[in-house]
Amino acid sequence: MGTRAGGRRTGPKCIAIIGPFASGKTTLLEAILARTGAIPRQSPVSSGNTVSDHSPEARAHAMSVEATFATTDFMGEQITFVDCPGSIEFAFEAEPVLAACDLAVVVAEADEKKIPALQLIMRKLDDLAIPRILFLNKVDKAITGVRDTLKMLQPASSVPLLLRQIPVRKDGVVIGSIDLALERAYIYREYAESQVADIANDDKARELEARFSMLETLADHDDHLMEQLLEEIEPPKDAIFDDLSADLRAGAVTPVLIGTAEKGNGVLRLLKAIRHDAPDVEATRKRLGAPDGHTVVQVMKTIHTAHGGKLSVSRVLSGQLADAAELFLSNGDTAKVSGIYKMLGKDQTKLTSAKAGDTVALGKLDDVKTGQTLSSAKGGIRPLVTLEPPQPVFAFALRPKERKDEVKMSAAIQRLAEEDPSLSLRHNQDSAETVLSGHGEMHLRVVRERLEGKNQIPIEGHAPAVPYRETIRKGAQQRGRHKKQSGGHGQFGDVVIEIKPLPRGSGFQFSDTITGGVVPKTYIQSVETGIRDYLKTGPLGFPVVDVAVNLSDGSYHAVDSSDMAFQMAAKLAMKEGMTACSPVLLEPVMKVEIVTPSDATSKIIALIPQRRGQILGYDARPDWPGWDVVEATMPQAEIGDLIIELRSATAGVASYKAAFDHMAELTGRLADEAMNANGKAA
Repeated sequence: MGTRAGGRRTGPKCIAIIGPFASGKTTLLEAILARTGAIPRQSPVSSGNTVSDHSPEARAHAMSVEATFATTDFMGEQITFVDCPGSIEFAFEAEPVLAACDLAVVVAEADEKKIPALQLIMRKLDDLAIPRILFLNKVDKAITGVRDTLKMLQPASSVPLLLRQIPVRKDGVVIGSIDLALERAYIYREYAESQVADIANDDKARELEARFSMLETLADHDDHLMEQLLEEIEPPKDAIFDDLSADLRAGAVTPVLIGTAEKGNGVLRLLKAIRHDAPDVEATRKRLGAPDGHTVVQVMKTIHTAHGGKLSVSRVLSGQLADAAELFLSNGDTAKVSGIYKMLGKDQTKLTSAKAGDTVALGKLDDVKTGQTLSSAKGGIRPLVTLEPPQPVFAFALRPKERKDEVKMSAAIQRLAEEDPSLSLRHNQDSAETVLSGHGEMHLRVVRERLEGKNQIPIEGHAPAVPYRETIRKGAQQRGRHKKQSGGHGQFGDVVIEIKPLPRGSGFQFSDTITGGVVPKTYIQSVETGIRDYLKTGPLGFPVVDVAVNLSDGSYHAVDSSDMAFQMAAKLAMKEGMTACSPVLLEPVMKVEIVTPSDATSKIIALIPQRRGQILGYDARPDWPGWDVVEATMPQAEIGDLIIELRSATAGVASYKAAFDHMAELTGRLADEAMNANGKAA
């Protein structure tokens, strides 16, 4: 009997269901819940009645847009499954979820186009050291054989994909599977438990070959098994199961099970593999480095419900948790639990307590955020998870259609950002715009739909303003005189300034060469203030940069001169002088780093010049086989919807990072369009 795995791990488990978009994750969750009796029957995703489709946005777009939690019981053990969105635009939803899970079930299919998306997922699981099982879905529709499919998918995985089942076919149709560890056949029955059968004579040779291949892979981590294979000794089944469990938990292999979630086929074998092989919360606690001896809770998701208020879906990593318990955040602040709930999609069942391993929703932890760690240790413990959202790649400026909704909109966006920490909100001082940023056009479309639907706030949105600037090509000297007499004290200020261009990136420089006190020192600062105020909007309608202004001469009146008079004189001098300095528009140019599957690199290189970009070079992405990195410079005005085109060219997986590089002159039609859009004629 094998001893490497140390036996089956009992107690509540938390399992993430993850995979590329449209691979069948939600369908698999429905099949699991139906098979375990948590729901009366399995609903097709197209019906819009699945557990994961409780939001109108998910139903409208026929895709999961947020992590959904469902707790069920299987053979006397509690398992919480988390359906994670498959689109890269909502991928950050999985970050805080995966960290606190014991195991991931990766749902994939025999589709070569989805290999890059699968690779992204596998790499994330590698980074977090999450053990995983691969569920090869839709085997009834697959044209490619299972072993050929695994060869196709293997480049996406850093560890061996270990085939544990092979299909049984009749007249070319998959009617069941053979478990290579049990050496037993199972004939599928729709939405019901498979029927156990003997392995047919026609399948025995295939089974023996596939089983030996499985054992060879397991023998890479078990010297005793290797000796048995070399000596042609049949290893005992319990030793094989022990190796399967040990290697899965160690992340040495990724077992592959097959089925068709839409028909409930292969689901029971998957559940039994999870029950027998998955690690438990103790392994997860150690992986995260959580201290022993305290109640430790990791927050996986924040939900704002219509009637129940804020819920913090959390994993209890150790200890016991009672309702009304006081917990400490990592910064020492306290949080009091007000309600403990078991989750099944949008439905909650109230509990009196939770124990280590449980995944529950905690009520009204108002100051607690997704990803935070709570504990019973006074003063708190260090955070176990660090959330670092990827750089946003899409943005729009938004405002409520009615001004009375501004405060309401601000509060609603704050709640949405609590639910989705990958959202970024900022106020652009130059354009006076509220800019919302995220990870794709669909990501922000869902946010807008939630503002307008769930929060009843009609929204107007448009592309954010590009931060154009203007500068000058030559210098000029100009006098500015402000004189006004209207009874009593008048206003008088008189200045002569010299305006000169500066090298790009120099900003603004002010100096004075006043002699003889023609402009008193008291008013020199006033002149600078007036100039700076003018530079906020130059002759082309944009902030002015890279100019030097010297105050060289002027005059004053002992009674009528004032701070305001010299500010006005300086503005007049700038207004008249700048038009003689050949003003020119500047646009920001960004340095862009695009990551793309190698087979799409040529498409990406072709589209960059179409957006006025310049290619700096491209190379293989380090440690990412099958991926490239393309570097380029591109005007910020061309980047706004770049991500849509990138993902269209790469089956939805390319992304980019952009950072400001330099300002460049913009002339001709594009400059005219920019100025007209800003309300200035060329």
